[in-house]
Amino acid sequence: MEDLKVGARLYNVGQNGFGDFFRYSFSEVVRLTKTLAVLENGVRLRNKPVRSLINDEIGYALATNRWVYWHIVSDDILDNAEKENEKIAIHDWFRERSFNLQEKTLIYNLFKVKEIL
Repeated sequence: MEDLKVGARLYNVGQNGFGDFFRYSFSEVVRLTKTLAVLENGVRLRNKPVRSLINDEIGYALATNRWVYWHIVSDDILDNAEKENEKIAIHDWFRERSFNLQEKTLIYNLFKVKEIL
């Protein structure tokens, strides 16, 4: 477990209630002070790694709230974020769109062909 360095890429995951999607935020360390790491999005983190008691991950707490953590970005996290963002885009597209009968028929027939009904 080591302190952050300038250029380190971090992420945070948020969720608005249990039924919401996971929403990933990404940023990079641009400045260090004696005790803090400042991200390019303005977030200030304590520059001391802490191991989570819940999932055993290493995180860096917000300077103003030691219960909110940012973590080092990995390839797995980038894949998870991409999949989650696609889910959000699909959900938003269907929510913002109303279908006419012809479009509903096309969707219904596609589900019928795929044997999803």
